[in-house]
Parts: sequence; C-alpha cells; structure tokens
Amino acid sequence: SKIKKDITRILEDKGYILSHKVDETGPQGTIKIALKYTNDKEPSIRRIERVSTPGLRKYCGASELPRVLNGLGIAVISTSKGVITDKEARNLNVGGEVICYVY
Repeated sequence: SKIKKDITRILEDKGYILSHKVDETGPQGTIKIALKYTNDKEPSIRRIERVSTPGLRKYCGASELPRVLNGLGIAVISTSKGVITDKEARNLNVGGEVICYVY
C-alpha cells in the first residue's frame, strides 16, 4: 500500500535501511528492503513498535507529538501533509495518527 511505501522511504532517508525497491508486477506489489548493519554486525533498527492498530487508532495534536528515546528514535506520523516523521511534524506544526516508533 502507499503507507508502506512511505514508511520505507522514511526509513531509507533517516538511515535505518540501505535501500528499498518496489516491484509492482502481479496483482500485489512487493517491497524489497536491504537492511543496514553496524560495524559490530548489529542491525540499525533495534525495534519497530506499532502504535496505531485497526481496532484502536492513536492520534496526537501538534503540541503533544511523542519523542522516541529523547530524540534518538523517530515516530512515523500520518498527517494531512503526508506520512512524515515527528520532527518534521513539529516543524510544520501539524498532528495526526501515530503509526509506529522506530529505534
């Protein structure tokens, strides 16, 4: 879906993954992700925590946006400006649905 593509784009922009490739052949497209590792062979993404679920959506206003690990992680937020990170949402002064935390 479009949200999955936007989330992988954000993860690549912020340096959590090396690259991604969208293959849209067939009825369902697939996303191939090249993971990124540190020099100690540790993954760059330690944890992805889903916040909003289909049964319980989590919304935050512009003044109450979450900070993940005091700014060391990112929160992916779906806003009226598109799917963006928490830092970009603070700069644009918009709120929205909190999709996940990445750290």
